[in-house]
Amino acid sequence: MKIILNGAPVLLDAGRDDATVDVLRDGLGLTGAKAACRTGVCGACTVMVDGTPQASCLLPAAAVEGRQVTTAEGLDHPVQRAFAVHDGMQCGYCTPGFVVEAAAFVDRWRGEHGDTAPPRERIAAALAGHLCRCGAYEGIYAAVAAACRGEHDAATGAPARVEAMDKVTGRARYTTDVRLDGQLEGVIIRSVRAHARVVEVKVDGAHTVDLLPSDRVVRYAGQPVAAVAAPTRREALAIAEGARIVYDPIPAALDDAPGAPPVYDESSRRRAPSSSEGLNLPGGWNGNVKGPFTMVSRRSRTARRRIEAARRRGDPLLVTGTFTTAVQVHTPLEPHACVARWDDRGDLHLHLSTQTVGLAAGQAAKRWDLAADRVHVVADHVGGGFGAKVGITAETVAAVELARVCGAPVRVVLSRAEELTDAGNRPGTRTDIALLTDDRGDLAALAMDVRGRGGVAVGSAVAVLARLMYGTAPRLLRDSDVVTNEPPGTPFRGPGAPPMLWALEQAVDEAAHRLGEDPVALRRRWDGNRKRHALYDWVAGLPVWLDRPGTGSQTGRFRRGVGVAAANWAYMLDPATEVELEVRGDVVVARTTVQDIGTGTRTVIAEVLGEELGLPPERIRVEIGRTGTVHGPPSIGSRATTSVAPAARDAARRLRAQGLTDGRRVVGRRRGDRRGYVTPVAVAGMALGRGFSGAVHVTEVEVDTRLGVIRPLRVWAGIAVGHIYSERLARGQCEGGIVQGIGYALHEERHVDPVTGAVLTTNLEDYRIPGIGDSPETVVHFHRDGWDHVNGGGVGVGEVSTIGVAASVGNAVHNATGWRPRDLPIRPDRLLEGIGG
Repeated sequence: MKIILNGAPVLLDAGRDDATVDVLRDGLGLTGAKAACRTGVCGACTVMVDGTPQASCLLPAAAVEGRQVTTAEGLDHPVQRAFAVHDGMQCGYCTPGFVVEAAAFVDRWRGEHGDTAPPRERIAAALAGHLCRCGAYEGIYAAVAAACRGEHDAATGAPARVEAMDKVTGRARYTTDVRLDGQLEGVIIRSVRAHARVVEVKVDGAHTVDLLPSDRVVRYAGQPVAAVAAPTRREALAIAEGARIVYDPIPAALDDAPGAPPVYDESSRRRAPSSSEGLNLPGGWNGNVKGPFTMVSRRSRTARRRIEAARRRGDPLLVTGTFTTAVQVHTPLEPHACVARWDDRGDLHLHLSTQTVGLAAGQAAKRWDLAADRVHVVADHVGGGFGAKVGITAETVAAVELARVCGAPVRVVLSRAEELTDAGNRPGTRTDIALLTDDRGDLAALAMDVRGRGGVAVGSAVAVLARLMYGTAPRLLRDSDVVTNEPPGTPFRGPGAPPMLWALEQAVDEAAHRLGEDPVALRRRWDGNRKRHALYDWVAGLPVWLDRPGTGSQTGRFRRGVGVAAANWAYMLDPATEVELEVRGDVVVARTTVQDIGTGTRTVIAEVLGEELGLPPERIRVEIGRTGTVHGPPSIGSRATTSVAPAARDAARRLRAQGLTDGRRVVGRRRGDRRGYVTPVAVAGMALGRGFSGAVHVTEVEVDTRLGVIRPLRVWAGIAVGHIYSERLARGQCEGGIVQGIGYALHEERHVDPVTGAVLTTNLEDYRIPGIGDSPETVVHFHRDGWDHVNGGGVGVGEVSTIGVAASVGNAVHNATGWRPRDLPIRPDRLLEGIGG
């Protein structure tokens, strides 16, 4: 079979039914096209066929025979330079597909309209078949518009990221792209039962490893049972499908009804995984319910007494309600992936898609009883994580064990169905809230009772976060886990905060309405955080806030609403972070064991060094994403930048003092803050710093009262995090966080079969994440004061930028319709029932 690939004739050794994406990647080594969904939904595999963009995961090789195929590697197009300059990316996994589609659109548009920018809706329509889980849509809009105006026909403007050109050309290599000599493909065999003891596993004709826990009990459908390896993934899948597993069924708990069958017995409860970064709140068990945890309550008896008295007298200033949130799945476009190899010395080599290179290496050394320097981890580029890719997970265990059994490298890459089933999720919640104000309009009492539903995982920490908002009024805060035979929850961007704010910020909004007070003014009066005071002042002056409609005042099909929500997040850091600098000729090389998951860590280090040393970008090289150098932070908890940037600055100043002579080597450290830390170093090198970052989001929506569709139009995000190391990258983080908050509010909802426990939303059509057309226009305002005590003067933006967004959407819907949503996502059927009832 012959094709013209990127302008040159190529002979293919492929079956006619093989997917073109696999032929390109496995047969020809071109990895720009990514097989992220394999259902033609995400667009990551897009290539041009005779000049027309096509989803190569759905295109059989026979369909491209004799035709011209162009991949991102074969493009040399202004749109690639535009994406690089305008930062139309974060992790970059989706980027090659976007640029191929955008290149075709830009050429079409300019041919028809000349060098003019298309309307925003035309760009959205052209790129509708593409998804970016990082939410880099604002940068993509800007890049496509600039390319259409002809601004990047020549190489003008500096790329926003060090690695930008590698990402737009498909040269960036992710774990899913790794192919070693003699490499085998591994597949995980998973349970089809929600609860059973596995009696026997029979697999014919393959290398097999056991992945069952010591009691050989599976507790959810999709739990790993075993793994097999074969020369190709197709062969491995066939072997896995032929496996025979004998189960001894155990009754399953698939709801939170009292008297449900037990998920754990007393001896196995201690092995329950954590859904919140290793945090397991103390509390007893009552059947499948762990908790409640109430230790962070404040004057709880007073709160209870005041609220009960208000109930008895029917006090209109007592706001009560039940708010629920659905399970949200992380869904990074690069699935969990590992390539494992044991060398002749017995050292373990891991190519890993991970947020925690150093932590993963340490866990691997402990699990396989190796010295720390005998575990080598590489994560050159990581295609998103959002909290799901922390430490050693199932695909790594499977790859390592198979590599040892097979005596060859083994790659294990989760399918999209596996990713949506067993790779992590934000637990669902049910929150009962009562908020009482007194006659002066002050907060008199708050009660919040949260039941988290993280499947077989525990660690729900939602209500506890309400201790940190709105002063010191009495409050009764209760957190409980309702354990079920469903896949385990894991930490997800701001664990616990989005469901807490979904309930609290709507209750505060309702209190303002009942008091007849401006919702922003009320929050400012209750909130003691001075950094957020500056944000309230900014919001209060926005024309969209001043001109907002009266709540429930509109009629007609389309109604506009504006809502506000506040948020805070703890300042976390890794005080042990170091950066090593070495002068090689006229280039300064920086190294640390950190990874870049799309947040821009490489670029932050490079920009700090450039500023401190006065060097141009071409004289600085940053080598990260691997072990074998000094300690670096994990990319979790908004701590990477606030940890690594001060260390890079310290290293640069040491090097400058000693002179930039060839061979010079120095190590810089992240020195302490002026006021110290709240906690010492704890899990994964984390310390809790003094102070809280702040955010205030204002969201404008349009509500279609006939179809029940809510369209976010614009978002204004006030973010108080102090010094910003890289303006464009920080804005991109905030814009992406807003998009994920929109998804949580309006679209994302995992569904499980109530009889079998099997996850039903196992593709990106059934589990919907926001596309570019769902992305609102966004304005980000940074407040930079208040962090003088922090080394570097600033803290992270990743969590605080997303956690309050859903609540602002809920308040905007209430403003538009007069109906207050209680359940996430705010689906069309729920909205129509609410406003119709």
